[in-house]
Amino acid sequence: MIAIANVSGFYGDRLAAAREIVDAHREGRVHVDVLTGDWLAELTMGLLAKQRERGAGGWATTFVRQMRDVLADCLDAGIVVVANAGGLDPAGCAAEIAVIDERARVAWVGGDDVTEQVRALPPERTAHLDTGEPLPDSPVVANAYLGCRGIVAALEAGANVVVTGRVTDAAVVLGPAAWHHGWGVDDLDALAGAVAAGHVIECGAQATGGNFSFAAELDGTEHVGLPVAEIAADGSAVITKAAGTGGAVTVETVTAQLLYEVDGPRYLTPDVVARLDTITLTQEGPDRVRLAGTRGEPPPDTVKVGAVVPAGWHNEVTFVLTGLDVEAKAEHALAALWAGVPGGRKAYDRVETRLLRADRPDPARMTEAVALLTVAVAGSKEAVGRLSRAAVETALAGYPGFFATAPPGPGSAASVFWPILLPAADLPQLVGLGDRTWAVPPPSADRTSTGDRMRADPENERRFRGFGSSESAVRSEPLGRLVGARSGDKGGNATLGLWARDDASYAWLRGWWDDEHVADLLGEDAAGCALRRWEFPLLRAVGVTVVGFLGRGVADNLALDAQAKGLGEFVRARHVDIPEELLR
Repeated sequence: MIAIANVSGFYGDRLAAAREIVDAHREGRVHVDVLTGDWLAELTMGLLAKQRERGAGGWATTFVRQMRDVLADCLDAGIVVVANAGGLDPAGCAAEIAVIDERARVAWVGGDDVTEQVRALPPERTAHLDTGEPLPDSPVVANAYLGCRGIVAALEAGANVVVTGRVTDAAVVLGPAAWHHGWGVDDLDALAGAVAAGHVIECGAQATGGNFSFAAELDGTEHVGLPVAEIAADGSAVITKAAGTGGAVTVETVTAQLLYEVDGPRYLTPDVVARLDTITLTQEGPDRVRLAGTRGEPPPDTVKVGAVVPAGWHNEVTFVLTGLDVEAKAEHALAALWAGVPGGRKAYDRVETRLLRADRPDPARMTEAVALLTVAVAGSKEAVGRLSRAAVETALAGYPGFFATAPPGPGSAASVFWPILLPAADLPQLVGLGDRTWAVPPPSADRTSTGDRMRADPENERRFRGFGSSESAVRSEPLGRLVGARSGDKGGNATLGLWARDDASYAWLRGWWDDEHVADLLGEDAAGCALRRWEFPLLRAVGVTVVGFLGRGVADNLALDAQAKGLGEFVRARHVDIPEELLR
């Protein structure tokens, strides 16, 4: 068994996390062999490119701060560190870590930077994975989502710290597990099990009660503990956390994270295709959930590449409307704003306005008297800058009670995450340790598979009897009275997973989960979006990928919830006709 702890789910996550895990290991509240984390969301590579332009380095600086705090303790305890915090410059990040403690044998893993290759591709080779459109512009950066074999090679060469560039989120867990257990590229089920465990812990506290639909049932959610995956030689794992920390590890908290940002039963990585619909979860004890049964298939013959493309500029301003006649004040504010912008609304490529109402009749305090009017725009740098000037100039000539939530700024540069595919055979990984640099080849072509990623396995399907009959009494109630949800983004798509809390509820949910009901559930915001429905019967779960729901993705989205993080809770609040017997 190898115990792997996660201390980061994104660039900006809890700074104290590494110290908390190391102290818990030292105090005997949890055992840890490897400390890892994920710093690279889709948005992050573009942010790191801007950071690099400012001369601050192309890596996650917060990781370096954490290592200055805990690296000596890790080396004393024999804890290995594996992190993708190297971002756009893993060798540079590794050099920063190496000077912290002379005992550190720091390796870097690269080969993911394919910016020049993508820039040189003909348009037909840059097709977007969902829309098929070619790249609209030359990418700022383009990075391939590589697998775990570079990490394995670095650890085999004696590294006790490994810093990578862009690898798959699960690779930083899969790599140490494959190294420890000696798995080869053909140990598909074991590799798949570790990928599933890595997916569970990759977002940190989301596996231990964070962002959990039923958080009110848990204790200590103001500061939840961090997940640890104890991975066995067969790829099965136990998800746990340090004793005495907040939150919980339950079948439901693990289910929620398994549903997060997936696109169906087959979870594709460069190392293996993990069949999420074969996983079984068992509560072995307090804060201990066993994850077993994951089947693996050969990996695809292509690798996903995330190209970051410039997308103009964004800006926004939020006006506070107080008291009576909110709609009239909103109309006044907008009319005055557009009058102050040369060209008015037409000066922008896109405009989104939203009015959020918190006002009520006869307010007892100021917070009961206000509504928020937000105007968001996309366009040229000059145009979005003029929005701020126009908003300020209405301050003394606008609607009664004018004020804004914050002074408007000059706007910010936007970008688009553009996913494309490149041949896996063309993308070896590079490993550097000390004075040595070497290449690690990708999986051989005869192992790869390009099968239908939505294909089901009937023999692994849990069987449920249908619930009730068409004559069953129903009551209109929030769907969340019956199910939990987890949602998120994959580029311009939204992903939504729902799980039922018992077999009877799942039998009903599964029969109800069709295109008509799903489209109605998602509401008018999803009108015109294609739906890819999927289900995991062994987890009592259903889900859907809403294609195009987020436009061109978080970095170029003017919506209130640009990453669909709240979509699951919105859906849980929707009223549907539910059998009364289930509600009882």
